[in-house]
Amino acid sequence: MKKVTLLIVFFISIFFTSCEEVVDVDLDTAPPKLVIEAAINWQKGTTGNEQTIKLTTTTGYFENVIPTVSGATIYIENSHNEKFNFIEIKKTGQYVCSNFTPVIDEQYKLTVISRGNRYIANETLKSVAPITRIEQNNEGGFTGKDIEIKAFYNDPADADNFYLYKYVYSNKVKSSYYADEDKFFNGNEFFSLSDDDELKVGNEIEITHYGISKQYYNYMNILVSIAGSNVGGPFQSPPATVKGNIVNVTQKENYPLGYFSLCETDLAKYTIK
Repeated sequence: MKKVTLLIVFFISIFFTSCEEVVDVDLDTAPPKLVIEAAINWQKGTTGNEQTIKLTTTTGYFENVIPTVSGATIYIENSHNEKFNFIEIKKTGQYVCSNFTPVIDEQYKLTVISRGNRYIANETLKSVAPITRIEQNNEGGFTGKDIEIKAFYNDPADADNFYLYKYVYSNKVKSSYYADEDKFFNGNEFFSLSDDDELKVGNEIEITHYGISKQYYNYMNILVSIAGSNVGGPFQSPPATVKGNIVNVTQKENYPLGYFSLCETDLAKYTIK
């Protein structure tokens, strides 16, 4: 009986081994697109003078290295024709400005000249209400057993305001983003909310609120709906083709990815108790 059982196992193993086949899947690779990460963020309490813009290109799905773009000319101008130049840190694709002047509600124009193409975008720097307090609820979530964090602020009543919330968790690799508008809480106290249902005592959270324009709010809603709230960042190459506000004026059809945004931000850190 034992010999019969061994023979059955032997033939079954041969059967399944013979069914194994390597399948090669050919993926179409589109021509690389320029990705412009131009997020100008002015943290409350700082001068906001130091800003960075990053240029990369899209690449193949299975590639581990994201190509950077060097040798570009990048500058931002305000409505008074003041010009802020961004100079590359040699061969990194990162372009730095050390004398940028952020002004709330000022209009700015971005220009990027790279590989024979000129890219432009226009945006307004928006303010953000300061974070006033943080509350911890140990009976949150659908189960009533999750730890939930709320970061409160007082929304101004004299304008339509749009927000981007970013949560960075010490127990997660990716950051969490979501956009909001004050349509239903204009002029009242409101809050952003954590979305990590695995928070434990001792975990640290970094919360950032961004004041954003309506068009950036619309862009982020589309981006988050495609990628989910847990993404690498709204200023990186999106998982699908989502057009931002940057236009290629040399070849309109060869549009870049990325977005030119200007935001005042407020940041708070909290440790779960």
